[in-house]
Amino acid sequence: MGKTLLEFQSNKGDVLPAHKFGTHDVVVLRPNKADIGSPALGQGVVYRLKDSSITVAFDDIPEEGLNSPLRLEKVANEVTYRRMKDALIQLSKGVQKGPAADLVPVLFGERLPAVAKKDVTFSPFNSNLDHSQKEAISKALASKNVFLLHGPPGTGKTTTVVEIILQEVKHGSKILACAASNIAVDNIVERLARHRVKLVRLGHPARLLPQVLESALDAQVLRGDNSSLANDIRKEMKALNGKLLKTRDKNARRDIQKELRTLSKEERKRQQLAVTDVIKNADVVLTTLTGAVSRKLENTSFDLVIIDEAAQALEIACWIALLKGSRCILAGDHLQLPPTIQSVEAEKKGLGRTLFERLADMYGNDVMSMLTVQYRMHELIMNWSSKELYNSKIKAHSSVAAHVLYDLEDVKKTSSTEATLLLIDIAGCDMEEKKDEEESTLNEGEAEVAMAHARRLVLSGVQASDIGIITPYNAQVVLLKMMKSNEDKLKDMEISTVDGFQGREKEAIIISMVRSNSKKEVGFLSDRRRMNVAVTRARRQCCLVCDTETLSSDGFLKRLIEYFEEHGEYASASEYINE
Repeated sequence: MGKTLLEFQSNKGDVLPAHKFGTHDVVVLRPNKADIGSPALGQGVVYRLKDSSITVAFDDIPEEGLNSPLRLEKVANEVTYRRMKDALIQLSKGVQKGPAADLVPVLFGERLPAVAKKDVTFSPFNSNLDHSQKEAISKALASKNVFLLHGPPGTGKTTTVVEIILQEVKHGSKILACAASNIAVDNIVERLARHRVKLVRLGHPARLLPQVLESALDAQVLRGDNSSLANDIRKEMKALNGKLLKTRDKNARRDIQKELRTLSKEERKRQQLAVTDVIKNADVVLTTLTGAVSRKLENTSFDLVIIDEAAQALEIACWIALLKGSRCILAGDHLQLPPTIQSVEAEKKGLGRTLFERLADMYGNDVMSMLTVQYRMHELIMNWSSKELYNSKIKAHSSVAAHVLYDLEDVKKTSSTEATLLLIDIAGCDMEEKKDEEESTLNEGEAEVAMAHARRLVLSGVQASDIGIITPYNAQVVLLKMMKSNEDKLKDMEISTVDGFQGREKEAIIISMVRSNSKKEVGFLSDRRRMNVAVTRARRQCCLVCDTETLSSDGFLKRLIEYFEEHGEYASASEYINE
Protein backbone atom coordinates (compact mmCIF):
# COMPACT_ATOMS: atom_id res chain seq x y z
CA MET A 1 0.00 0.00 0.00
CA GLY A 2 2.97 2.29 -0.61
CA LYS A 3 4.44 2.50 2.92
CA THR A 4 8.09 1.95 3.94
CA LEU A 5 8.86 -0.31 6.91
CA LEU A 6 11.87 0.39 9.16
CA GLU A 7 12.89 -1.92 12.01
CA PHE A 8 14.50 -0.41 15.14
CA GLN A 9 16.54 -2.34 17.72
CA SER A 10 17.99 -1.35 21.07
CA ASN A 11 21.68 -0.43 20.98
CA LYS A 12 22.11 -1.64 24.58
CA GLY A 13 21.19 -5.29 24.32
CA ASP A 14 18.62 -7.79 23.13
CA VAL A 15 15.40 -7.12 25.00
CA LEU A 16 13.84 -3.66 24.76
CA PRO A 17 13.36 -1.95 28.14
CA ALA A 18 9.83 -1.44 29.53
CA HIS A 19 7.89 0.76 27.11
CA LYS A 20 4.34 1.81 26.39
CA PHE A 21 4.45 1.47 22.59
CA GLY A 22 1.57 -0.50 21.07
CA THR A 23 0.88 -1.48 17.47
CA HIS A 24 -0.86 1.37 15.61
CA ASP A 25 0.60 4.08 17.88
CA VAL A 26 1.71 7.24 16.10
CA VAL A 27 5.45 7.85 16.68
CA VAL A 28 8.06 10.39 15.62
CA LEU A 29 11.69 9.59 14.91
CA ARG A 30 14.46 11.93 16.12
CA PRO A 31 18.23 11.76 16.49
CA ASN A 32 18.89 10.49 20.03
CA LYS A 33 20.65 13.69 21.15
CA ALA A 34 18.01 16.05 19.67
CA ASP A 35 16.10 18.47 21.92
CA ILE A 36 12.45 17.76 22.66
CA GLY A 37 11.07 20.40 20.28
CA SER A 38 13.55 19.86 17.45
CA PRO A 39 12.25 18.85 14.00
CA ALA A 40 11.57 15.14 13.58
CA LEU A 41 13.23 12.96 10.94
CA GLY A 42 9.86 11.44 10.18
CA GLN A 43 6.48 10.36 11.56
CA GLY A 44 5.00 6.89 11.24
CA VAL A 45 2.77 4.20 12.71
CA VAL A 46 4.00 1.24 14.79
CA TYR A 47 3.50 -1.80 12.57
CA ARG A 48 5.01 -4.69 14.53
CA LEU A 49 6.35 -5.24 18.05
CA LYS A 50 8.84 -7.90 19.09
CA ASP A 51 10.67 -8.33 22.40
CA SER A 52 13.82 -6.96 20.78
CA SER A 53 12.58 -4.61 18.02
CA ILE A 54 9.91 -2.16 16.89
CA THR A 55 8.91 -1.90 13.20
CA VAL A 56 7.41 1.40 12.03
CA ALA A 57 5.56 2.17 8.77
CA PHE A 58 6.54 5.54 7.26
CA ASP A 59 4.82 7.32 4.36
CA ASP A 60 8.12 8.87 3.33
CA ILE A 61 11.46 7.41 4.26
CA PRO A 62 13.71 9.88 6.12
CA GLU A 63 16.47 11.14 3.80
CA GLU A 64 19.31 11.22 6.31
CA GLY A 65 20.23 10.76 9.93
CA LEU A 66 19.53 7.02 10.00
CA ASN A 67 23.15 6.05 10.62
CA SER A 68 23.48 7.57 14.09
CA PRO A 69 21.62 6.56 17.32
CA LEU A 70 17.92 7.39 17.15
CA ARG A 71 15.00 7.66 19.49
CA LEU A 72 11.31 6.97 18.95
CA GLU A 73 8.74 9.12 20.75
CA LYS A 74 5.10 8.21 21.11
CA VAL A 75 2.91 11.13 20.08
CA ALA A 76 -0.26 11.77 22.03
CA ASN A 77 -2.71 11.19 19.25
CA GLU A 78 -3.91 14.76 18.79
CA VAL A 79 -6.47 13.69 16.22
CA THR A 80 -8.14 11.23 18.59
CA TYR A 81 -8.23 13.79 21.38
CA ARG A 82 -9.71 16.45 19.12
CA ARG A 83 -12.36 14.07 17.77
CA MET A 84 -13.49 13.14 21.26
CA LYS A 85 -13.60 16.78 22.30
CA ASP A 86 -15.68 17.68 19.22
CA ALA A 87 -18.17 14.92 20.04
CA LEU A 88 -18.41 16.23 23.61
CA ILE A 89 -19.06 19.78 22.41
CA GLN A 90 -21.73 18.51 20.02
CA LEU A 91 -23.44 16.58 22.84
CA SER A 92 -23.28 19.49 25.26
CA LYS A 93 -25.14 21.71 22.79
CA GLY A 94 -27.97 19.16 22.76
CA VAL A 95 -28.73 16.93 19.79
CA GLN A 96 -32.09 18.13 18.49
CA LYS A 97 -31.77 16.83 14.97
CA GLY A 98 -29.81 14.22 13.06
CA PRO A 99 -30.03 10.43 13.12
CA ALA A 100 -29.42 10.11 16.89
CA ALA A 101 -31.96 12.73 18.05
CA ASP A 102 -34.26 10.09 19.60
CA LEU A 103 -31.46 7.89 20.88
CA VAL A 104 -29.61 10.49 22.97
CA PRO A 105 -32.38 11.00 25.60
CA VAL A 106 -32.64 7.21 26.10
CA LEU A 107 -28.90 6.88 26.72
CA PHE A 108 -29.03 9.70 29.28
CA GLY A 109 -32.03 8.24 31.10
CA GLU A 110 -34.49 10.97 30.07
CA ARG A 111 -36.69 8.58 28.13
CA LEU A 112 -37.23 4.85 28.63
CA PRO A 113 -35.97 2.43 25.99
CA ALA A 114 -38.63 0.94 23.71
CA VAL A 115 -38.82 -2.76 22.80
CA ALA A 116 -40.87 -4.57 20.14
CA LYS A 117 -43.95 -6.12 21.72
CA LYS A 118 -43.34 -9.64 20.46
CA ASP A 119 -40.16 -11.64 20.25
CA VAL A 120 -38.39 -11.63 16.90
CA THR A 121 -37.87 -15.08 15.40
CA PHE A 122 -35.05 -15.59 12.93
CA SER A 123 -33.40 -18.41 11.00
CA PRO A 124 -29.70 -18.39 11.94
CA PHE A 125 -26.84 -18.18 9.43
CA ASN A 126 -24.66 -19.96 12.00
CA SER A 127 -26.12 -23.37 12.85
CA ASN A 128 -23.95 -23.78 15.96
CA LEU A 129 -25.44 -21.04 18.12
CA ASP A 130 -26.35 -22.03 21.69
CA HIS A 131 -29.62 -21.18 23.47
CA SER A 132 -28.22 -18.09 25.25
CA GLN A 133 -26.81 -16.70 21.99
CA LYS A 134 -30.13 -17.22 20.16
CA GLU A 135 -32.05 -15.58 22.99
CA ALA A 136 -29.69 -12.58 22.98
CA ILE A 137 -29.93 -12.19 19.20
CA SER A 138 -33.72 -12.33 19.31
CA LYS A 139 -33.77 -9.64 22.03
CA ALA A 140 -31.26 -7.52 20.08
CA LEU A 141 -33.36 -7.66 16.91
CA ALA A 142 -36.42 -6.60 18.91
CA SER A 143 -34.73 -3.57 20.49
CA LYS A 144 -35.82 -0.18 19.21
CA ASN A 145 -33.14 2.08 20.73
CA VAL A 146 -30.52 0.26 22.74
CA PHE A 147 -29.43 -3.29 23.56
CA LEU A 148 -26.50 -4.56 25.66
CA LEU A 149 -24.93 -7.92 24.87
CA HIS A 150 -23.09 -9.05 27.99
CA GLY A 151 -20.41 -11.55 26.98
CA PRO A 152 -18.36 -13.07 29.85
CA PRO A 153 -14.97 -14.63 28.92
CA GLY A 154 -15.10 -17.30 26.22
CA THR A 155 -18.86 -17.11 25.61
CA GLY A 156 -18.67 -16.29 21.89
CA LYS A 157 -19.54 -12.60 22.05
CA THR A 158 -18.09 -11.73 18.63
CA THR A 159 -19.78 -14.80 17.07
CA THR A 160 -23.08 -13.38 18.37
CA VAL A 161 -22.28 -9.86 17.12
CA VAL A 162 -21.56 -11.27 13.63
CA GLU A 163 -24.91 -13.11 13.58
CA ILE A 164 -26.74 -9.92 14.65
CA ILE A 165 -25.05 -8.01 11.80
CA LEU A 166 -26.02 -10.69 9.24
CA GLN A 167 -29.65 -10.72 10.46
CA GLU A 168 -29.88 -6.92 10.37
CA VAL A 169 -28.42 -6.78 6.84
CA LYS A 170 -31.04 -9.34 5.78
CA HIS A 171 -33.69 -6.93 7.09
CA GLY A 172 -32.19 -4.15 4.96
CA SER A 173 -30.36 -2.20 7.69
CA LYS A 174 -27.26 -0.14 6.94
CA ILE A 175 -24.82 -0.75 9.78
CA LEU A 176 -21.83 1.01 11.30
CA ALA A 177 -19.79 -1.57 13.24
CA CYS A 178 -17.05 -0.28 15.53
CA ALA A 179 -14.68 -1.18 18.35
CA ALA A 180 -12.05 0.74 20.29
CA SER A 181 -9.11 -1.21 18.84
CA ASN A 182 -8.15 -2.02 15.25
CA ILE A 183 -7.64 -5.69 16.06
CA ALA A 184 -11.22 -6.04 17.37
CA VAL A 185 -12.60 -4.40 14.22
CA ASP A 186 -10.50 -6.66 11.98
CA ASN A 187 -11.74 -9.68 13.88
CA ILE A 188 -15.31 -8.83 12.84
CA VAL A 189 -14.24 -8.02 9.25
CA GLU A 190 -12.56 -11.42 8.97
CA ARG A 191 -15.63 -13.29 10.16
CA LEU A 192 -18.07 -11.28 8.03
CA ALA A 193 -15.94 -11.64 4.90
CA ARG A 194 -16.86 -15.35 4.73
CA HIS A 195 -20.49 -14.37 4.11
CA ARG A 196 -21.71 -12.51 1.06
CA VAL A 197 -22.00 -9.15 2.74
CA LYS A 198 -21.11 -5.86 1.10
CA LEU A 199 -18.71 -4.42 3.62
CA VAL A 200 -15.98 -1.82 3.75
CA ARG A 201 -13.26 -1.30 6.35
CA LEU A 202 -12.07 2.29 6.87
CA GLY A 203 -8.61 2.90 8.31
CA HIS A 204 -4.87 3.31 7.73
CA PRO A 205 -3.59 0.20 5.86
CA ALA A 206 -0.62 -0.20 8.28
CA ARG A 207 -3.13 -0.69 11.08
CA LEU A 208 -5.12 -3.47 9.40
CA LEU A 209 -4.46 -7.20 9.50
CA PRO A 210 -3.05 -8.38 6.14
CA GLN A 211 -5.99 -10.78 5.69
CA VAL A 212 -8.56 -7.93 5.72
CA LEU A 213 -6.78 -5.61 3.26
CA GLU A 214 -9.08 -6.83 0.46
CA SER A 215 -12.00 -5.25 2.36
CA ALA A 216 -10.16 -1.97 2.97
CA LEU A 217 -11.63 1.19 1.49
CA ASP A 218 -8.40 1.98 -0.43
CA ALA A 219 -8.44 -1.44 -2.11
CA GLN A 220 -12.14 -1.22 -3.03
CA VAL A 221 -11.82 2.32 -4.36
CA LEU A 222 -9.03 1.15 -6.70
CA ARG A 223 -11.38 -1.51 -8.10
CA GLY A 224 -14.25 0.95 -8.74
CA ASP A 225 -15.35 2.52 -12.06
CA ASN A 226 -14.83 6.11 -10.96
CA SER A 227 -11.32 5.24 -9.90
CA SER A 228 -10.41 3.89 -13.33
CA LEU A 229 -11.89 7.06 -14.84
CA ALA A 230 -9.67 9.09 -12.50
CA ASN A 231 -6.77 6.97 -13.68
CA ASP A 232 -7.54 7.76 -17.33
CA ILE A 233 -7.66 11.47 -16.48
CA ARG A 234 -4.24 11.19 -14.79
CA LYS A 235 -2.81 9.62 -17.97
CA GLU A 236 -4.30 12.47 -20.03
CA MET A 237 -2.77 15.03 -17.63
CA LYS A 238 0.62 13.37 -17.94
CA ALA A 239 0.46 13.63 -21.73
CA LEU A 240 -0.59 17.31 -21.50
CA ASN A 241 2.26 18.05 -19.08
CA GLY A 242 4.66 16.57 -21.63
CA LYS A 243 3.14 18.78 -24.31
CA LEU A 244 3.42 21.84 -22.04
CA LEU A 245 7.16 21.32 -21.63
CA LYS A 246 7.62 21.36 -25.40
CA THR A 247 5.29 24.31 -26.14
CA ARG A 248 6.84 27.78 -26.43
CA ASP A 249 3.75 29.71 -27.64
CA LYS A 250 2.20 31.75 -24.79
CA ASN A 251 -1.44 31.36 -25.85
CA ALA A 252 -1.08 27.64 -26.48
CA ARG A 253 0.54 27.25 -23.06
CA ARG A 254 -2.32 29.15 -21.41
CA ASP A 255 -4.87 26.87 -23.07
CA ILE A 256 -3.04 23.75 -21.95
CA GLN A 257 -2.78 25.05 -18.37
CA LYS A 258 -6.47 25.82 -18.33
CA GLU A 259 -7.27 22.33 -19.53
CA LEU A 260 -4.95 20.86 -16.88
CA ARG A 261 -6.81 22.77 -14.14
CA THR A 262 -10.15 21.49 -15.41
CA LEU A 263 -8.84 17.92 -15.57
CA SER A 264 -7.31 18.14 -12.11
CA LYS A 265 -10.66 19.24 -10.68
CA GLU A 266 -12.42 16.41 -12.50
CA GLU A 267 -9.83 13.88 -11.25
CA ARG A 268 -10.39 14.96 -7.62
CA LYS A 269 -14.14 14.77 -8.08
CA ARG A 270 -13.86 11.25 -9.56
CA GLN A 271 -11.66 10.13 -6.63
CA GLN A 272 -14.23 11.44 -4.14
CA LEU A 273 -17.06 9.82 -6.08
CA ALA A 274 -15.16 6.52 -6.03
CA VAL A 275 -15.02 6.73 -2.22
CA THR A 276 -18.68 7.77 -1.94
CA ASP A 277 -19.72 4.88 -4.24
CA VAL A 278 -18.01 2.27 -2.09
CA ILE A 279 -19.54 3.63 1.13
CA LYS A 280 -22.98 4.07 -0.42
CA ASN A 281 -23.05 0.49 -1.71
CA ALA A 282 -21.81 -1.10 1.52
CA ASP A 283 -24.31 -2.71 3.92
CA VAL A 284 -21.73 -2.66 6.71
CA VAL A 285 -19.09 0.01 7.31
CA LEU A 286 -16.42 -1.01 9.84
CA THR A 287 -14.02 1.31 11.64
CA THR A 288 -12.52 2.10 15.03
CA LEU A 289 -14.62 4.45 17.17
CA THR A 290 -12.42 7.48 16.51
CA GLY A 291 -12.31 6.54 12.81
CA ALA A 292 -16.10 6.95 12.64
CA VAL A 293 -15.69 10.72 12.44
CA SER A 294 -13.91 10.32 9.09
CA ARG A 295 -14.88 12.97 6.52
CA LYS A 296 -15.71 10.06 4.22
CA LEU A 297 -18.76 9.34 6.43
CA GLU A 298 -19.82 12.97 6.81
CA ASN A 299 -23.19 12.70 5.09
CA THR A 300 -23.90 9.06 5.83
CA SER A 301 -26.29 7.99 8.55
CA PHE A 302 -26.94 4.44 9.73
CA ASP A 303 -29.94 2.41 10.88
CA LEU A 304 -27.81 0.70 13.51
CA VAL A 305 -24.50 1.34 15.26
CA ILE A 306 -22.86 -1.74 16.81
CA ILE A 307 -19.93 -1.35 19.20
CA ASP A 308 -17.95 -4.46 20.15
CA GLU A 309 -15.70 -4.46 23.25
CA ALA A 310 -17.78 -1.51 24.44
CA ALA A 311 -16.78 -2.07 28.07
CA GLN A 312 -13.17 -1.32 27.06
CA ALA A 313 -14.01 1.97 25.33
CA LEU A 314 -14.26 5.47 26.77
CA GLU A 315 -17.87 6.66 26.76
CA ILE A 316 -16.95 9.77 24.80
CA ALA A 317 -15.27 7.67 22.08
CA CYS A 318 -18.53 5.68 21.74
CA TRP A 319 -20.45 8.89 21.11
CA ILE A 320 -18.36 9.63 18.00
CA ALA A 321 -20.02 6.60 16.39
CA LEU A 322 -23.40 6.76 18.19
CA LEU A 323 -24.27 10.20 16.79
CA LYS A 324 -24.44 8.61 13.32
CA GLY A 325 -27.31 6.19 14.00
CA SER A 326 -30.80 5.87 15.42
CA ARG A 327 -30.32 2.52 17.23
CA CYS A 328 -27.36 0.99 18.99
CA ILE A 329 -26.14 -2.37 20.26
CA LEU A 330 -23.19 -2.48 22.65
CA ALA A 331 -21.34 -5.74 23.27
CA GLY A 332 -18.86 -6.19 26.09
CA ASP A 333 -18.25 -7.25 29.67
CA HIS A 334 -18.08 -4.60 32.39
CA LEU A 335 -16.68 -7.22 34.79
CA GLN A 336 -13.43 -7.36 32.80
CA LEU A 337 -10.94 -4.48 32.57
CA PRO A 338 -12.15 -0.98 31.67
CA PRO A 339 -10.09 1.38 29.47
CA THR A 340 -6.85 2.64 31.07
CA ILE A 341 -7.11 6.21 32.36
CA GLN A 342 -3.76 7.96 32.92
CA SER A 343 -5.11 10.91 34.89
CA VAL A 344 -6.18 10.23 38.49
CA GLU A 345 -8.35 13.34 38.48
CA ALA A 346 -10.16 12.34 35.28
CA GLU A 347 -10.72 8.86 36.76
CA LYS A 348 -12.27 10.41 39.90
CA LYS A 349 -14.57 12.55 37.79
CA GLY A 350 -15.92 9.54 35.93
CA LEU A 351 -13.90 9.26 32.70
CA GLY A 352 -13.19 5.61 33.54
CA ARG A 353 -16.86 4.67 33.84
CA THR A 354 -17.93 3.25 30.49
CA LEU A 355 -21.23 3.77 28.72
CA PHE A 356 -21.78 0.00 28.84
CA GLU A 357 -21.47 -0.06 32.63
CA ARG A 358 -23.60 3.07 33.02
CA LEU A 359 -26.44 1.62 30.93
CA ALA A 360 -26.17 -1.79 32.63
CA ASP A 361 -26.67 -0.05 36.00
CA MET A 362 -29.44 2.21 34.69
CA TYR A 363 -31.61 -0.28 32.79
CA GLY A 364 -30.26 -3.72 33.78
CA ASN A 365 -31.99 -6.74 32.29
CA ASP A 366 -34.62 -4.67 30.46
CA VAL A 367 -32.08 -3.98 27.73
CA MET A 368 -29.44 -6.64 28.44
CA SER A 369 -28.85 -10.32 27.74
CA MET A 370 -25.95 -12.35 29.12
CA LEU A 371 -24.32 -15.21 27.21
CA THR A 372 -23.98 -18.18 29.55
CA VAL A 373 -22.20 -20.99 27.68
CA GLN A 374 -18.43 -20.71 27.49
CA TYR A 375 -16.19 -22.47 24.95
CA ARG A 376 -12.69 -21.88 26.35
CA MET A 377 -12.04 -23.14 29.85
CA HIS A 378 -12.06 -26.37 31.78
CA GLU A 379 -14.95 -26.04 34.19
CA LEU A 380 -12.68 -25.83 37.25
CA ILE A 381 -11.02 -22.73 35.79
CA MET A 382 -14.40 -21.28 34.89
CA ASN A 383 -16.26 -22.01 38.13
CA TRP A 384 -14.27 -19.58 40.24
CA SER A 385 -15.03 -16.67 37.92
CA SER A 386 -18.64 -17.76 37.38
CA LYS A 387 -19.32 -17.87 41.12
CA GLU A 388 -17.29 -14.78 42.07
CA LEU A 389 -18.51 -12.46 39.28
CA TYR A 390 -21.43 -13.92 37.30
CA ASN A 391 -23.82 -15.28 39.94
CA SER A 392 -22.86 -18.87 39.04
CA LYS A 393 -24.73 -18.56 35.73
CA ILE A 394 -21.93 -19.67 33.36
CA LYS A 395 -21.78 -23.27 32.17
CA ALA A 396 -18.90 -24.93 30.31
CA HIS A 397 -19.73 -26.38 26.89
CA SER A 398 -19.24 -30.16 26.81
CA SER A 399 -16.38 -29.79 24.29
CA VAL A 400 -14.21 -27.98 26.87
CA ALA A 401 -15.65 -28.85 30.30
CA ALA A 402 -13.12 -31.59 31.03
CA HIS A 403 -10.28 -30.91 28.59
CA VAL A 404 -6.77 -31.14 30.07
CA LEU A 405 -3.23 -30.40 28.87
CA TYR A 406 -2.28 -34.04 28.28
CA ASP A 407 -5.18 -34.41 25.77
CA LEU A 408 -3.11 -32.24 23.42
CA GLU A 409 -1.07 -33.99 20.75
CA ASP A 410 2.39 -35.16 21.90
CA VAL A 411 1.81 -33.98 25.50
CA LYS A 412 2.67 -36.56 28.15
CA LYS A 413 0.74 -37.01 31.38
CA THR A 414 3.17 -35.81 34.06
CA SER A 415 2.88 -34.15 37.45
CA SER A 416 3.21 -30.81 35.61
CA THR A 417 0.49 -31.40 33.01
CA GLU A 418 -1.97 -33.30 35.18
CA ALA A 419 -3.34 -30.41 37.24
CA THR A 420 -6.01 -28.07 35.90
CA LEU A 421 -5.41 -25.62 38.75
CA LEU A 422 -1.97 -25.31 40.32
CA LEU A 423 -0.95 -23.01 43.16
CA ILE A 424 2.80 -22.50 43.64
CA ASP A 425 3.33 -20.73 46.95
CA ILE A 426 6.42 -18.56 47.48
CA ALA A 427 5.55 -17.82 51.14
CA GLY A 428 8.51 -18.58 53.41
CA CYS A 429 10.92 -18.94 50.46
CA ASP A 430 12.53 -15.54 50.98
CA MET A 431 11.32 -14.01 47.70
CA GLU A 432 10.53 -10.39 48.55
CA GLU A 433 9.27 -7.94 45.94
CA LYS A 434 11.42 -4.98 44.77
CA LYS A 435 10.78 -1.74 42.88
CA ASP A 436 12.45 -0.72 39.62
CA GLU A 437 13.43 2.88 38.66
CA GLU A 438 9.92 3.52 37.36
CA GLU A 439 8.43 2.43 40.71
CA SER A 440 6.90 -0.68 39.13
CA THR A 441 7.10 -3.80 41.29
CA LEU A 442 9.03 -6.96 40.39
CA ASN A 443 9.91 -10.23 42.10
CA GLU A 444 12.98 -12.12 40.86
CA GLY A 445 12.41 -15.31 42.84
CA GLU A 446 8.83 -15.56 41.65
CA ALA A 447 9.92 -14.95 38.03
CA GLU A 448 12.39 -17.86 38.32
CA VAL A 449 9.59 -20.11 39.62
CA ALA A 450 7.22 -19.12 36.77
CA MET A 451 9.96 -19.88 34.21
CA ALA A 452 10.74 -23.20 35.90
CA HIS A 453 7.11 -24.32 35.59
CA ALA A 454 7.05 -23.22 31.91
CA ARG A 455 10.20 -25.31 31.34
CA ARG A 456 8.57 -28.38 32.92
CA LEU A 457 5.53 -27.95 30.65
CA VAL A 458 7.73 -27.79 27.54
CA LEU A 459 9.66 -30.88 28.70
CA SER A 460 6.31 -32.69 28.97
CA GLY A 461 5.58 -31.85 25.33
CA VAL A 462 3.50 -28.66 25.59
CA GLN A 463 4.32 -26.24 22.72
CA ALA A 464 5.91 -23.02 24.00
CA SER A 465 3.43 -21.07 21.83
CA ASP A 466 0.57 -22.63 23.87
CA ILE A 467 1.91 -21.15 27.11
CA GLY A 468 1.49 -17.58 28.34
CA ILE A 469 2.96 -15.94 31.44
CA ILE A 470 0.96 -12.92 32.56
CA THR A 471 1.55 -10.54 35.42
CA PRO A 472 -0.04 -7.27 36.55
CA TYR A 473 3.30 -5.41 36.69
CA ASN A 474 5.32 -3.97 33.78
CA ALA A 475 8.67 -4.44 35.51
CA GLN A 476 7.94 -8.15 35.98
CA VAL A 477 7.17 -8.46 32.25
CA VAL A 478 10.57 -6.98 31.34
CA LEU A 479 12.37 -9.24 33.84
CA LEU A 480 10.60 -12.37 32.50
CA LYS A 481 11.37 -11.39 28.89
CA MET A 482 15.04 -10.99 29.75
CA MET A 483 15.07 -14.46 31.34
CA LYS A 484 13.28 -15.88 28.30
CA SER A 485 15.79 -14.37 25.85
CA ASN A 486 18.41 -16.86 27.06
CA GLU A 487 16.20 -19.90 26.52
CA ASP A 488 15.71 -21.11 23.00
CA LYS A 489 13.07 -23.68 23.94
CA LEU A 490 10.81 -20.93 25.29
CA LYS A 491 11.23 -18.38 22.50
CA ASP A 492 7.61 -18.77 21.29
CA MET A 493 6.10 -18.37 24.76
CA GLU A 494 4.23 -15.09 25.23
CA ILE A 495 4.80 -12.83 28.21
CA SER A 496 2.48 -9.90 28.82
CA THR A 497 0.72 -7.75 31.38
CA VAL A 498 -2.77 -8.93 32.28
CA ASP A 499 -4.22 -5.80 30.71
CA GLY A 500 -2.35 -6.46 27.47
CA PHE A 501 -3.73 -9.99 27.22
CA GLN A 502 -7.43 -9.18 27.50
CA GLY A 503 -9.40 -10.89 24.71
CA ARG A 504 -6.69 -13.57 24.23
CA GLU A 505 -6.27 -17.16 25.43
CA LYS A 506 -3.62 -19.90 25.81
CA GLU A 507 -3.79 -23.62 26.66
CA ALA A 508 -1.71 -22.97 29.80
CA ILE A 509 -1.48 -19.69 31.67
CA ILE A 510 1.00 -18.94 34.45
CA ILE A 511 0.08 -15.90 36.56
CA SER A 512 2.91 -14.22 38.47
CA MET A 513 1.29 -12.10 41.19
CA VAL A 514 4.59 -10.43 42.28
CA ARG A 515 3.48 -8.94 45.63
CA SER A 516 5.34 -10.30 48.66
CA ASN A 517 6.00 -8.02 51.62
CA SER A 518 5.82 -7.94 55.39
CA LYS A 519 3.16 -5.19 55.34
CA LYS A 520 0.90 -7.49 53.31
CA GLU A 521 0.19 -4.78 50.72
CA VAL A 522 -1.48 -6.10 47.56
CA GLY A 523 -1.85 -2.90 45.49
CA PHE A 524 -4.14 -3.18 42.49
CA LEU A 525 -4.24 -6.99 42.65
CA SER A 526 -7.43 -6.56 44.63
CA ASP A 527 -9.24 -5.29 41.50
CA ARG A 528 -11.49 -8.27 40.82
CA ARG A 529 -11.84 -7.35 37.16
CA ARG A 530 -8.07 -7.71 36.64
CA MET A 531 -8.00 -11.14 38.33
CA ASN A 532 -11.07 -12.18 36.36
CA VAL A 533 -9.21 -11.42 33.12
CA ALA A 534 -6.03 -13.14 34.35
CA VAL A 535 -7.59 -16.47 35.35
CA THR A 536 -9.97 -16.72 32.39
CA ARG A 537 -7.19 -16.52 29.75
CA ALA A 538 -6.44 -20.22 30.44
CA ARG A 539 -8.03 -23.07 28.52
CA ARG A 540 -6.64 -26.24 30.14
CA GLN A 541 -4.36 -25.18 32.98
CA CYS A 542 -4.12 -22.13 35.21
CA CYS A 543 -1.07 -21.87 37.45
CA LEU A 544 -0.99 -19.19 40.15
CA VAL A 545 2.45 -18.24 41.51
CA CYS A 546 2.04 -16.07 44.59
CA ASP A 547 2.81 -15.38 48.23
CA THR A 548 -0.30 -16.72 49.95
CA GLU A 549 0.53 -14.91 53.22
CA THR A 550 0.69 -11.47 51.60
CA LEU A 551 -2.35 -12.06 49.39
CA SER A 552 -4.60 -13.52 52.08
CA SER A 553 -4.78 -10.10 53.73
CA ASP A 554 -7.36 -9.21 51.04
CA GLY A 555 -10.75 -10.96 51.27
CA PHE A 556 -11.28 -11.36 47.52
CA LEU A 557 -7.76 -12.74 46.90
CA LYS A 558 -8.05 -15.00 49.95
CA ARG A 559 -11.14 -16.63 48.36
CA LEU A 560 -9.20 -17.08 45.10
CA ILE A 561 -6.36 -18.85 46.94
CA GLU A 562 -8.78 -21.03 48.89
CA TYR A 563 -10.52 -22.00 45.64
CA PHE A 564 -7.19 -23.08 44.11
CA GLU A 565 -6.23 -25.00 47.27
CA GLU A 566 -9.56 -26.79 47.38
CA HIS A 567 -9.91 -27.69 43.68
CA GLY A 568 -6.28 -27.84 42.51
CA GLU A 569 -2.77 -28.96 43.39
CA TYR A 570 -0.61 -27.10 45.91
CA ALA A 571 3.19 -26.87 45.65
CA SER A 572 5.85 -24.87 47.44
CA ALA A 573 8.17 -22.69 45.36
CA SER A 574 11.11 -24.45 47.04
CA GLU A 575 10.38 -27.47 44.78
CA TYR A 576 11.09 -25.29 41.72
CA ILE A 577 14.24 -23.48 42.84
CA ASN A 578 17.63 -24.34 41.28
CA GLU A 579 16.13 -26.13 38.30
